[in-house]
Amino acid sequence: MTDQIFIHSKDDLINYFSEGSKPENQWRIGVEHEKLLFDQKSLKRISYESGIKEILERLQSHGWTPVFENTTLIGLKKKDASISLEPGGQFELSGAPLLTIHDVKDELNNHLIALKSITESLGIRIVGVGVDPYSAREDIPWMPKERYRLMRQYMPTKGKLGLDMMTATCTVQVNLDFSSEEDMALKFKVAMALQPFATALFANSPMREGQDSGYESYRAAIWQDTDPERCGLLPFVFESNFNFEKYVDYALNVPMYFVKRGDNYISALGLSFQDFLQGKLSILPGELPTIKDWEDHLSTLFPEVRLKRYLELRGADVGTARHILALPAFWVGLLYDKESLYEAYEVIKNWSYEDVSKLYREVPRLGLEASFQRKILREWWKELLKLSHTGLKNRGFRDTEGITEVSYLEYLEERLKSEDFNKQKNLNTFIEENTF
Repeated sequence: MTDQIFIHSKDDLINYFSEGSKPENQWRIGVEHEKLLFDQKSLKRISYESGIKEILERLQSHGWTPVFENTTLIGLKKKDASISLEPGGQFELSGAPLLTIHDVKDELNNHLIALKSITESLGIRIVGVGVDPYSAREDIPWMPKERYRLMRQYMPTKGKLGLDMMTATCTVQVNLDFSSEEDMALKFKVAMALQPFATALFANSPMREGQDSGYESYRAAIWQDTDPERCGLLPFVFESNFNFEKYVDYALNVPMYFVKRGDNYISALGLSFQDFLQGKLSILPGELPTIKDWEDHLSTLFPEVRLKRYLELRGADVGTARHILALPAFWVGLLYDKESLYEAYEVIKNWSYEDVSKLYREVPRLGLEASFQRKILREWWKELLKLSHTGLKNRGFRDTEGITEVSYLEYLEERLKSEDFNKQKNLNTFIEENTF
């Protein structure tokens, strides 16, 4: 049990990441995605009491086991997958580590079939968009989870839109493995440099409270005004000597949220994990952290690429099924094939943090029309998709009908060719297009 393994030094934290390294034949793909649940008639967000608790209860007949906080049902587990609730009731599937995108597709389809069999009978609509297009912040219900109570207190002290991030945003993220510190650093550099590009092509949040937000990805804009200490791009990743230790140093200096003991969350708002490592945490004097404490702290860091014992790529709005599947297809093709990875690194190796950061700030509003190095992102993406296409082709995985993983990139190619992509749409049309 990780809550019984104590950390005694910074080297233990570095080793924690190093132990995540896996040989290539053990690399897997994990996909996490969030959905919004609305009442079909009123278009109000579903609260815990008005439907979410019942959904969790009824999903247990589909092989899921309950997860409780004290006596409150807050999630579900099934082997290596889980279902959890984000602060505003965003319904998240954290998928199991799977070998191919075809496997991810099967997992996603099975999840949606089970979920829709319940929500349709309850008059609930499932929508996949980056930001709630209807609800004002004060109208969104909060989930009964203690860590969210603590975060709710802290977020407004760091940015203007932290509470919107917690309650109104939805993302799809991809979790990928690495074989070594060197492989981690290479993948991290490429993924971090290209996060603004992913945000642009996967932009799917143009509306807020029924109006044009002025952004292609308002979700990304919200994240940029949430908490600069724990969100955004990481400048040290662009340095030539980036390694596990650099990420440990970063994590040690990001203020803590809490320490969990049993089902109880002890507020550690603003305190230092560095002090905890030295037995000097004021709320637990003399006590050393455990691996579980470290994992909890890492889960409260929100950079565009996050390191755990794998890499989390976090820069995309959610959409419906083809949108969700296209994101892992792109990143797997780019990062899980050596030829494509090295070619991608050649593209980004001389990019500076300052240049990418400027693009990062422009992309939420401009989307694919943003420019980088005198070329709009729409043109950049044509080159990036070629690299990913090569990587997926080299992997050679086919489904039962003989179709390769390359097929999942077709959605992105269609978006690039679409004349009305990144143009304002009628709210009802937008919702219909993004309903599961």
